[in-house]
Amino acid sequence: MSEVEYLIARDPADELGSALAAWGYGGQAIFLTGGSAIGPAYEKAAEIPDWSSSSVWWGDERCVPPDDERSNYLLAKRSLLDRLEDPPEIHRMRGELDAATAAEEYEAELDGVEIELLLLGMGPDGHVASLFPGSPQLRVRDRRVTSGPAGLDPLVDRVTLTLPALLSAQETWLLITGEAKAEMVARVLRGPITEDVPASLLRKGEGNITVFLDHAAASRILVPESG
Repeated sequence: MSEVEYLIARDPADELGSALAAWGYGGQAIFLTGGSAIGPAYEKAAEIPDWSSSSVWWGDERCVPPDDERSNYLLAKRSLLDRLEDPPEIHRMRGELDAATAAEEYEAELDGVEIELLLLGMGPDGHVASLFPGSPQLRVRDRRVTSGPAGLDPLVDRVTLTLPALLSAQETWLLITGEAKAEMVARVLRGPITEDVPASLLRKGEGNITVFLDHAAASRILVPESG
């Protein structure tokens, strides 16, 4: 089982971004994420502008063109990649393709690649990457990349790493902010491991997990447990 630590900060994106900058400089295979919270972390990480020894990949992608505002790639391009003087090797999921075709392509591209650092957000329903509660994609065990429909907005098809791929990461960092996710944070960190809360399944891995939280998101785990 994974060792899970959590870091509570006024600005967890800044904390994550500072740590990410060192990894980017260090020559690692880094898997990026999307979501509104991660942009400032990417901007902070770009303060070390030489990522030329590293490679960047994605944990999931919406099936939209790379210049679409909903694209996880576009978010990382604007907030991180375009700000670097010496960018990394870039391996994006081609969301402009049919979802199944894009998944097959990324599966082949990942052959022999180890996930050294995996970045994730978490949805209000507890999903990570594009593995939603109750989705068939959550139960795929025979491959590292799959595809399927979304469980929340935006309702476009997704390409996503599978649960076995997520669990293979050497280091996993989650960035979670806001009071609206506080109850789910408590379920992920202290509740049972269940497919009803996909993020809880990360605890079944062997790598290290660090959860970066603001005080609002951490409010339910800061309350002393009864008994």
